Amino acid sequence: MSTTFTTRVLDLTTGGAETVTDLTRACEDFLAETAAGRDGLLNLFVPHATAGLALLETGAGSDDDLLTALHHLLPADDRWQHRHGTPGHGRDHVLPALVPPHATLPVLNGRLTLGTWQSVCLVDTNISNPNRQVRLSFLS
Repeated sequence: MSTTFTTRVLDLTTGGAETVTDLTRACEDFLAETAAGRDGLLNLFVPHATAGLALLETGAGSDDDLLTALHHLLPADDRWQHRHGTPGHGRDHVLPALVPPHATLPVLNGRLTLGTWQSVCLVDTNISNPNRQVRLSFLS
């Protein structure tokens, strides 16, 4: 059995506001070019200390609900030991402990296998760094 491993880096600009960015289409496009009908795993990794990846429903308010929940759990105030950057920036460095910077998802017949309402999303609360990368890797 032959094993293949292909990686692509997505360069994203998330802007100057906290955001949940849907990456599902980019994942599907990557798999359409690399998976060729094979089964395997799609691994996503965000090489940043202040961003993470989540699977959630988008477009029906869940993305805003996630940001609201993060505001309650990680308030942007002066309580954080990590103090450089914008006020409350220390919370951005705690985010990856709750919203991990990685995800591994099943691929069947070259297609991403998600639940009906699931989307793959980048969660970025760091308004000081709008430039992000997400590494997509397909292993079959």
